[in-house]
Amino acid sequence: MTIPFIDLRQVNMRFKTAFQNDFKILQNSGRYIMGESLSAFEEEFAAFCGTKHTIGVGNGLDALTLIFESYIQLGRLKTGDKILVPAHTYMASIMAIIKAGLVPVLVEPNIDTFNIDFNDMRAKMMPQVKAVMAVHMYGFLVDTQALKSFCRDNNLICIEDAAQAHGAMTAYGERAGSIGAAAGFSFYPTKNLGALGDGGAVTTNDDELAKMIRQLRDYGRINRDESVVFGVNSRLDDIQASFLSTKLKVLDDDNGLRRAVANRYIREIQSPFVATPTYSGDLDHVWHIFAIRSAHRNILIDHLKNHGIAAMVHYPIPPHRQKALSPFIESELPVSDNISQTQISLPISPVMTDDQVSMVINAVNAFRV
Repeated sequence: MTIPFIDLRQVNMRFKTAFQNDFKILQNSGRYIMGESLSAFEEEFAAFCGTKHTIGVGNGLDALTLIFESYIQLGRLKTGDKILVPAHTYMASIMAIIKAGLVPVLVEPNIDTFNIDFNDMRAKMMPQVKAVMAVHMYGFLVDTQALKSFCRDNNLICIEDAAQAHGAMTAYGERAGSIGAAAGFSFYPTKNLGALGDGGAVTTNDDELAKMIRQLRDYGRINRDESVVFGVNSRLDDIQASFLSTKLKVLDDDNGLRRAVANRYIREIQSPFVATPTYSGDLDHVWHIFAIRSAHRNILIDHLKNHGIAAMVHYPIPPHRQKALSPFIESELPVSDNISQTQISLPISPVMTDDQVSMVINAVNAFRV
């Protein structure tokens, strides 16, 4: 392909010298798990997000699962409680709820923003619901004021799935990860802040919750030899933490480059066969994914491929139609089905050139049915 969906080699080659130095420092330290590099990144990412705590864990799924399991350990949730969660999301959002022994209640998305629909959320509210997990889909913050009001009015715990929203910021200066009571992040390599392997983190201002998550991620231990709760092994490696520290320094700049690409797409794509996403131009979107919709998806993808452009689909099989989740979900969700059948992700990254962006725009505009 002339234009790959994302060129991770090019994204990370910008940091080659810094990464080599990071590795040398870690190698010489002699401590490779739960060491100084992890502690340094946790402090840096907490400061970046505006929270008291960051707890590095093995991946984004574990981050979300450990939040729910910690709330159960602390007695703030109990097995069988129901959690409102968007139906249009990666299935890990829903798996985390189920793995913790809780019950997902799937809420339709807004067709224009891809984020959770507050009208449907209000319609699905019931006494058994004890929390909301808001997913900042494709890097676009949920309406945070509406979310806070809904949770406050219904006495619900507000949890963020910020796996796609690193650095997104409200008009009030709040970052993704600081809006709810706790947030889960993924550092999968394709994320806006991506490691060179798996990784994740929890952010929170809750001291008690942070303490419990730190125990649970490390076998439930309070010291080397004593486990007080039944935990897991889910620790962010120091080498990945050191790489993330290096990349965190340019995250806002990279997000700005993504916004520049998105602004051109929205301004210059003028095709009657596609719908571009809603965007105000603010910092509340970091464009992990640039998603358009088309009733002619397969033909359009082939058209782009013929022009040397790689497009993808997120997510062609929605969670409520995944076989693995079928024992836990029985829902009719026509809006989610519609998005899953029409969504196309165009290339977007901080290393795209103006010429590449122009090629994508021209190819989309040249599409005919």
